[in-house]
Amino acid sequence: MKTGFGLSSVACIAMVSLALSAANALAQDIVVGQVGPFTVLPSPDAKEINEGAKAYFDQVNARGGVNGRKISLFALDDKFNGDEFAKQLAVAAQRNPVALITPIGSAALQKALKENLLDNYDFVVLNAIPGADSFRNPGHPRLFHIRASDRNQITKIVSHASTLSNKTITVFHQDLPIGTGGLAVAKEVGEKAGMKVTGIQSKHDDASLAQAAPAVAKTGSDTVLVIGSPKFMADAIAQLKQAKTLSSIYALSYLSAGLLTKVAGDAQAKGVGIAQTFPSPIARVTELQRAFQDTMKNYAPDVKTISHFHLEGYITARTLAEALKRVSGEPTPSKLAQALTRMGPLDMRGFVVDFSKGNSGSQFVDIAVVSNGRLLY
Repeated sequence: MKTGFGLSSVACIAMVSLALSAANALAQDIVVGQVGPFTVLPSPDAKEINEGAKAYFDQVNARGGVNGRKISLFALDDKFNGDEFAKQLAVAAQRNPVALITPIGSAALQKALKENLLDNYDFVVLNAIPGADSFRNPGHPRLFHIRASDRNQITKIVSHASTLSNKTITVFHQDLPIGTGGLAVAKEVGEKAGMKVTGIQSKHDDASLAQAAPAVAKTGSDTVLVIGSPKFMADAIAQLKQAKTLSSIYALSYLSAGLLTKVAGDAQAKGVGIAQTFPSPIARVTELQRAFQDTMKNYAPDVKTISHFHLEGYITARTLAEALKRVSGEPTPSKLAQALTRMGPLDMRGFVVDFSKGNSGSQFVDIAVVSNGRLLY
């Protein structure tokens, strides 16, 4: 039996089936995941990053998605534990994400790289925290970093201290790769600037910090640079203040003004300098800042106070979406990695991400000062 077009009914059915399959494939969501510490410190970092990313994805979806497909974001809690991170990676992989965004913590990244976990799964990882050199060199081909590295941050702080005619720096650091690696970078950069750099290491417990902080204060250094996990830096600075240090104190970007103020108190937190790897989330000077704030207002109305972690999540999501737009056909992790590398500078009119020369996309660093629980730029 023939149809009016000369095709058998079986052929027509097959064509309709293929068309429906193509339509269903187009309608399927592009899956993105986040594995991070949602219920323990350094919470609320992961939560705020998630809120910023979700707000942008919701905006994209409301405007038709990426190439006609919506982006679906899921989150898994690793409880800031390396072993749990590895377990949750396996769980995440079962959902076939094209990418995971912003894993957090030295233990998680060390586990992933030392045990070659990223070779076991097929997805891109975009914007890991922290930015220690040991996680970037050699890194991994599918691990892309947006935020500036610890080296970039330390270089900025040392340069800033040098312009203030400071000659000595003590690095008060945690016994983690972020701390030991940071000390090595500070010595390298400091020596080039003609500064004397010494280091004092501490575990993250009350007894160790109470012993180390007075030793740091006794060095009489012009500058103290605190490096470690967010809570370590907050606790260390609180101990330094109790030890009556007269040095200028700086910390890396992972420490929030809110956490420092909560731990050390408003008076003790005031004047501490914190490196920032993204622009101010509350200023409205650049097009990026205005777009971010409008997105949060319209798509995350329950978020009453926006932070630099919200902005980081927004920028990460925006970078991912822009790369996905450049993928032809079915978006796969391999195609996404190629798109990230080949898209060149992504200028958001206030922040630029560029993976054309490697897997580190930004060197932007500013220094903000804590005042009344907030950051002044």
